[in-house]
Order: sequence, then structure tokens, then C-alpha cells
Amino acid sequence: MIGADLREQVRALAADYPDIYACVDPDRVAGQRATPAGDDFGPASDGGRGDSYIVAQQATGTRARGIAQLVGLIRRSGRADSNVMADLLGGDGLVRRVVASLGPGQPTVVTCDASPFMVEAAWASGIPALLQRAEAPVFRTGSVGGVLLAYGTHHIPPDQRQTVIREAMRILAPGGALVVHDFLSGSPMADWFTKVVDAYSITGHDYVHFESGEMESYLRSAGFTDIGNLMMDDSFVMWAPTRDQAELSLGGYLCDMYGLVRLNEEYGTRGAPKRALELATDTFRYEDSRYGSVRSDYDLGRGMWRTRMPRVAHVSFGRKPE
Repeated sequence: MIGADLREQVRALAADYPDIYACVDPDRVAGQRATPAGDDFGPASDGGRGDSYIVAQQATGTRARGIAQLVGLIRRSGRADSNVMADLLGGDGLVRRVVASLGPGQPTVVTCDASPFMVEAAWASGIPALLQRAEAPVFRTGSVGGVLLAYGTHHIPPDQRQTVIREAMRILAPGGALVVHDFLSGSPMADWFTKVVDAYSITGHDYVHFESGEMESYLRSAGFTDIGNLMMDDSFVMWAPTRDQAELSLGGYLCDMYGLVRLNEEYGTRGAPKRALELATDTFRYEDSRYGSVRSDYDLGRGMWRTRMPRVAHVSFGRKPE
């Protein structure tokens, strides 16, 4: 099982991805500890929600706009010679798949994750991946041009977050850029995790979200320069020929994405997507009219219905001194 064997992954990089392999530190590979037990993103047979998460990840376009914004921010902020970008919370490789659709001139993304099941799934779909924890990356010092921490940064325990940012600083080449993305405490997304995911997923969701200013403080402490912050529209978007199909597709996506198995138990496989959409409609409401609430509209250009669930993420970014 390549997903559980870091050394085998490195050998595969040496054979097929020499630019990524050149960034790997063999001493750190040799000293890498086993990943912690209790994998939320493992298979259902082991009590995880990885199977349904991988199903959701096949809907590449649902999060494509947000991912493109994050990668674009790394490209604009960075000045490093290296074109390798470490996606430190990469799951099964969604960011790399989206980047591949953006055309030429994009960074070379290496997917990294602490879940063997996610890393296995990445390799199975042709995506180079490394089994490693975000607080202990196996890259050489000063080797990568960009680092992305997104779509799960709140899973990093608060007492390890500064270590993760310092490790990002270590592995970045001079002029390299770090982008950190997550959802603030008290936001609709944090409420969704607390009230819905924790209640209806098999794994629960007992994680601490970021406070305002927390990300920036880590970057400043680690020595990053040209630090900036922004609020980013990272909405889920689902397209379909009819309104009902678009809305139910979004509800089904939410069930898979967050492993809401208890909704299936309570409402059945047909009723669960509808109930998930109702919960999302109740949760995702922003006073800012730019974001609003869950809504559906008809796009004349595409001849398709679009259902959009607004999510506003907090993003901090900075550059390693040259």
C-alpha cells in the first residue's frame, strides 16, 4: 500500500517526478515518525469519512474558484526560483487537479497529507503525494517556491500552529510565498462544523477555529514579510439542467463532503440531501449582500441552473525574506 509507505512514495518521485524529488530531504524521510492514530479521513471500515470525502472531491468544479484564487495569490506573492508548491493539507489531490485545469504557467503541486488513505487515493489517480504531517514536512530547507495551508487548517491543534508556520518558513526558498486559509470562529462555516458536521458525521468535528488576527500573528512571529490578510469568497457552486437537480446535487455533495451519515440514517438516502440543503440554508447567511445566503439562479450563457452556497474564508499570506 503506497499510501502508508513514505519511502516507496519517495522512490516513485525519483522515477517520475524529479523536480519534486529534488525537494525531498532523505534524512527527514528516514527520521519520519508514524502518523498519529485516529484518522478522520480514513476508510469507513476504520471509522473514518474518507470514502465519501473522495466521492465529493470528484466534483472538481464545486471549489475550483476558491482554489484558483489561493494558487493565484501564491504566484503573485512569491519570488522564488522554485516552481514546486507544497499543498500541506492536500487530501487526495484536489488542488493539483484544479491547477491542472488552469492552463500553462502554473506551479508544480505536490500533495501532502497525514492520512495514508488520502495519500493512497492520490497516487491511485496519478497524483504525486507524500505521507507527512504539516508540523514535520520532509522537504529540504529552502527548497519549495510556495506553501499552501488550506481546507482543514483548523484541524491543526492550536499548540502546533506556530510550529507548522515555522516549518513552512523553513522549507520555502528565499522569496517563496505562504498562503494560509481557513474560517474564523463564529463564522457560518464554523457554525456548520459545530452544529451539523459534529452532530451528523461519524467522526464528529471537535476542532478549534481561528480567531481574528491569529494567522497573522503566526506569520509575523515566524519572520514572514509583506504580510497581508483578506476575506475570500470560497463558495460551493453546483450546476445542473434544472433547479431541483442543482439544489439536490449540492445537498448530496454536502452529505459526501462532510460524511453526514446520520442524516442518511434519519432521512434515508433520498431525504438526506434535501435535509442537508435545508441545514445549509439555515446556516449560511451573511449580512454582506455580496455573499448573502444559499440561492439558485439560471445562467443564460450556460443554459444551466446554478446553486451557490456562500462561504467566506479568512486568508493570510506572506513571503520569506530574500
